[in-house]
Amino acid sequence: MDVEEFLKRDVNRRQFLDRSARNAAGMAAGMAAGVVGLTSEMTQAETSPNERVVLAGIGVRGQGKFLTSSMAGFPDVRIKTICDVDESVAPAAVKSIDKGQGVAPQFVTDFRRVLDDPEIDGVVIATPDHWHALMAIMACQAGKDVYVEKPVSHNLTEGLRIVEAARKHQRVVQSGIHQRSGAHFQSAVDFVKSGKLGEVKLAKAWIIHRRKSIGKKKNTAVPAGVNYDLWLGPAANRPFNPNRFHYNWHWFWDYGTGEMGNWGVHMLDIARWGLDVDLPERISASGGKYFFDDDQETPDTQMVQYNYPGKTIVWEHRLWSTHGMEGRNAAAAFYGDKGTLIVDRGGWKVYDQKEAVTSGTSDQATTHHRNFIDCIKTRNKPTSDIEIGHTSSALCHLGNVAYRAGREIQFDPTQNRVVGNELANSLLGREYRKAWELPLL
Repeated sequence: MDVEEFLKRDVNRRQFLDRSARNAAGMAAGMAAGVVGLTSEMTQAETSPNERVVLAGIGVRGQGKFLTSSMAGFPDVRIKTICDVDESVAPAAVKSIDKGQGVAPQFVTDFRRVLDDPEIDGVVIATPDHWHALMAIMACQAGKDVYVEKPVSHNLTEGLRIVEAARKHQRVVQSGIHQRSGAHFQSAVDFVKSGKLGEVKLAKAWIIHRRKSIGKKKNTAVPAGVNYDLWLGPAANRPFNPNRFHYNWHWFWDYGTGEMGNWGVHMLDIARWGLDVDLPERISASGGKYFFDDDQETPDTQMVQYNYPGKTIVWEHRLWSTHGMEGRNAAAAFYGDKGTLIVDRGGWKVYDQKEAVTSGTSDQATTHHRNFIDCIKTRNKPTSDIEIGHTSSALCHLGNVAYRAGREIQFDPTQNRVVGNELANSLLGREYRKAWELPLL
């Protein structure tokens, strides 16, 4: 079904709200033994309720539980509500947040209940990729600030729409590319741009690790407590299959963006940041499912080359190997005529120079989450503003489009379209409706 059809189905809204009310009634509050992860000098006692930012988490099984639990540790944050289409994930998320803030959040299954709550200042979105953009746009429409996980969109056009919605409604929208908040990533990029590596015309980014096969599974009945219709949302209507559900949705084009959108967005963001580039003019890709004989649709091996005027970025992922490039499994490398810099989450190092400049690691996630809260208060642009998140996510989409089109594509960044290839343009989502113009139900 398309987005318009989904949003017009009033019967679903009534059913979802009824279920959400029943779910919320079953949650009990408790007290925790302290507050963790503080990065502010404020204490819980010094923070009045009026000074607190009230948030809701949408999608709280894995990353969403981590994000909301982290933010619950800030004394000036209250996680009022968490939302998930799977009731079974609620107890663990409630317990984790309760531990951080000393008060259990309420639980609902329909995210529109969150958007309807005037007390909630912002939402933290950690759903499957195919819901990121639509939820973020609807949240902006509802006057909420947004933290949206990477990739911020399921296709390039959705990303453009979020940027427009954020600007139109003057919302703070932080993308989940948390490495931007890491001091050592910032210093690495500063070093690259300083000229100390000479002229840097080539950057590489990669993820090399061993994933497991997901096997082949048959369609089954929808598990109890799962609102599958809402989980599908704007995606095509398909029977429930456990291989398309929790986490493994990453490897299906209807819901995910493969390893490009999962890990690629992080390292490609660093590569383009250091080279000081946005979107490329030519993209070529190769690879395939070489190793896994299972239900996955996305490639387990993929190489992408992004060509800019006078500069190139190269991406590689191998999901069946443990021998990383340049001695690192997930990193970005900058090659200059006077030296090479390699950076990952553990630090960075310069090679081919007499003085081997290095840096250790730095906090990324907590600092990134804190930046989001601070920007809600100050109305400043966050470290990974949605425009940054969109551009780096778009790199991943373009790599996947070139792979799926089976040929090099020429991209016009001024028009946000592929030149002379309608198949590629359809994969970019150019027909996606302007969701921010839809009325809230």
